[in-house]
Amino acid sequence: MRTLLLDAADPKDVETAARILRAGGLVGMPTETVYGLAANALDGKAVAKIFKAKGRPQDNPLIVHISDFSQINRLVESVPEQAKKLAKAYWPGPMTMILKKSSLIPDEVSTGLPTVGIRFPSHPAAQALITAAGVPLAAPSANISGFPSTTTAQHVMRDMDGKIDAVLDGGPCGVGVESTIVTLAADPPRLLRPGGITLKQLRAVLGRVDVDPAVMNPLPKGARALSPGMKYKHYSPKANVIIIDGSEESYIGYVNTHKQPGVAALCYSGEESMLNVPAVGYGGPLDYSAQARDLFGALRHLDDIGAKTVYARCPKPEGVGLAVYNRLMRAAGFEVLRLE
Repeated sequence: MRTLLLDAADPKDVETAARILRAGGLVGMPTETVYGLAANALDGKAVAKIFKAKGRPQDNPLIVHISDFSQINRLVESVPEQAKKLAKAYWPGPMTMILKKSSLIPDEVSTGLPTVGIRFPSHPAAQALITAAGVPLAAPSANISGFPSTTTAQHVMRDMDGKIDAVLDGGPCGVGVESTIVTLAADPPRLLRPGGITLKQLRAVLGRVDVDPAVMNPLPKGARALSPGMKYKHYSPKANVIIIDGSEESYIGYVNTHKQPGVAALCYSGEESMLNVPAVGYGGPLDYSAQARDLFGALRHLDDIGAKTVYARCPKPEGVGLAVYNRLMRAAGFEVLRLE
């Protein structure tokens, strides 16, 4: 298969991508969070191709993307007042709501669950593609399953060239980590995956919002994942990632005394010069948005430089930093070294 690289700024290329989707093909789609691997969400056979291209486990549900709030009505059983309030506050944007699905959603999307995640992305190219396709799009991150997500079209081509029909290049993603997922199929609502919309923002609209234990910890053995990003080791480079939880001084001291071939550091921006191993920065210590935007590109770069073991600075699990903490913990398989 030859994978086309299309330009999201060219209406003809957008229509080419839409035509591929209507015909049951796969397209790498830019969004404000990460690039998605899109297929017609109402076509089970097309959606099944996503799992094959990514090597994605068959019990990991997908998110359905829309380009107008009214499109949600036929995709779910009902739209509760909570959903309307959240949509008014944060859609279009990096937030997914889980609701009871309608009969239009194939099992390939929901992986047998009675619910479905719906998202209205803010990226203009994503909106244009969904509108041109004329169907909602199922779109997990456009990467090989388990590896760091893709935040540029070049990342997608590296992972998916020859496996999918096209990639629509809309430039680098602004948020950099996948959408916040909140389930409204639970009472009270529950945060399943942190992202660009923070827990504080959700609570400002909904009041009480619980945090699923799987946000901070591994999902218990045998438990069913209710959304993407909960069950498996995700976002991981080829290198073994070990999170170092400690002060700047203790982190730098530990890394510098563990220098050996193949060791590298994922540090806060500005700390690179203090380390005696190859180091990649991913945002300042309190710049959580920059950490999120830079994280996956940094993890991919560590593979590019041949890192075998990566000692990663532990982000603070607050605000958007909770999303960064969640992704890094899963990239490391929850392997954390806590220093005094």
